[in-house]
Amino acid sequence: MAFTCASSVFCTIVPPHLLERLARHEDPELHHPARRSLRLDAEHRDRRRIAVRSSGASKPSPGADDSPRRTLYDARHHQTLPGTEVRAEGGKPSADASVNRAYDGLGATFDFYLTAYGRHSVDGAGLPLDASVHYGEGYDNAFWDGSQMVFGDGDGKIFKDFTIPVDVIGHELTHGVTQFSANLTYEGQSGALNESVSDVFGSLIKQYALRESAQDADWLIGKGLLEPGVHGVALRSMQAPGTAYDDPRLGKDPQPAHMDQYVRTSDDNGGVHINSGIPNHAFYLLATALGGYAWERAGRIWYDALTGGQLRSAADFATFAGVTVAAAQARFGDGEEKQAVLAAWSGVGVTPAPHGAPLPHQAAAPEGAESAPQG
Repeated sequence: MAFTCASSVFCTIVPPHLLERLARHEDPELHHPARRSLRLDAEHRDRRRIAVRSSGASKPSPGADDSPRRTLYDARHHQTLPGTEVRAEGGKPSADASVNRAYDGLGATFDFYLTAYGRHSVDGAGLPLDASVHYGEGYDNAFWDGSQMVFGDGDGKIFKDFTIPVDVIGHELTHGVTQFSANLTYEGQSGALNESVSDVFGSLIKQYALRESAQDADWLIGKGLLEPGVHGVALRSMQAPGTAYDDPRLGKDPQPAHMDQYVRTSDDNGGVHINSGIPNHAFYLLATALGGYAWERAGRIWYDALTGGQLRSAADFATFAGVTVAAAQARFGDGEEKQAVLAAWSGVGVTPAPHGAPLPHQAAAPEGAESAPQG
């Protein structure tokens, strides 16, 4: 049975294969945190499956407006969630930098989706954004569990505090966007698309916050997360999948950039964190071909494809590619954008599947919303 992030699986930023490698390391300062992290991940995964099978529904949103509803909690290195409330929406900054980074990252993600695409929170209807910091002892991950964000502090040897990179926060919250839209099945190619969509919008959220063009962006996921001494720059590279790290403790980044190198494995739900490199690179090719701010045209096409109602949950790469071609044509016509989408997928060895009815135009951004951030 396939499980989805929306219905039965919680989604983490660090791939299991990295933690499994660290769990086998002879150094107890590496293998103890990794083993604890893997155990906690497995427990959350099981609880998520049971909870959704019992309830079958997400908590209702209180109604959409143009402001986030953020609540930050401190787990105080325990595993009971959410922990103690430490900062609410509009509250004063905390003395705890992790709390403030998480609060700001939730806000940056909310602002991006609202101003770029007119979306109110991850569900489109004002879902409150809750997050817990300081989860567990040396917990080597961050995750979205279907209702909230959770951040570990890292082990201090390989990983730093997971609140540091804003794209990690954007990545995990975008799993919520997928949960409430296409609900991509978290297995095989649809699972790799689920992970890729989170990488795409995580990167765009960082670019938006920094006012970076596609040409100026680093296209790295998790830059700043690795401790000094680790031979690597990030968890993943969209520009050059397979080059993010090459470290004796972590191994070499296994992501492919082309279907010729597609990895067939039963691990990690069919390699969802590995094969996501292929659609990641397709988006990079599209964004840099179109230039300018990547969220305006390339990101809009991906957002329309994800949320337009035409994408089935079990979509493979070819199906998703076909929906993006249809989305480009529906919004921009037969011009540069559509041709760039076709070229991007060709560049990674994916032939878009024929798509039936054209996608309807998505609702325009609300009056007064910026198509590009000013500042």
